[in-house]
Amino acid sequence: MVGATAPAASERTDAPILAQVTFTVNGQRRDLELDTRTSLLDAAREHLHLTGSKKGCDHGQCGACTMIVDGRRINACLTLAIMHQGAEIITIEGLGQPDHLHPMQAAFVRHDGYQCGYCTPGQICSGVAVLAEIKAGIPSHVTADLEAAPQVTEAEIRERMSGNICRCGAYSNIVEAMTEVAGARA
Repeated sequence: MVGATAPAASERTDAPILAQVTFTVNGQRRDLELDTRTSLLDAAREHLHLTGSKKGCDHGQCGACTMIVDGRRINACLTLAIMHQGAEIITIEGLGQPDHLHPMQAAFVRHDGYQCGYCTPGQICSGVAVLAEIKAGIPSHVTADLEAAPQVTEAEIRERMSGNICRCGAYSNIVEAMTEVAGARA
């Protein structure tokens, strides 16, 4: 573009575009006005002060930010908050509290399914959703018979949890915790 000039500073519109978003987070209706570029993770952490979900890689590679949205686990760093208008969102804070742990949280404690704990909220949210997927009959890459309901096996758990990285390597303990909650033997 020969001869084109950049707009003058007074003509630029660098201001963020704000939008209203309403969703239910951990059973409570939340109304926010957010920059349309705000991820669901940043909305939870910075605007709702729910800091249990962690920002690990911020690229959807580690799973530390996993939340349950409308019954499905998602990497909250990869989705915009405004995409979830009207959604039911569960963060780690919505699963249980120190005096009344969710069964998955209690199993992680019993089986030492964490070391440093940074990935643990995402691991637990993903674990809850994984068991729901199996119960709903949703197959995975390792499901042997696509006509039969998947079973809770070590292979199923490991495959389904492969998007949640634990740098400390507590994987076998995580599998044990999830197996306990499922009431099965892996």
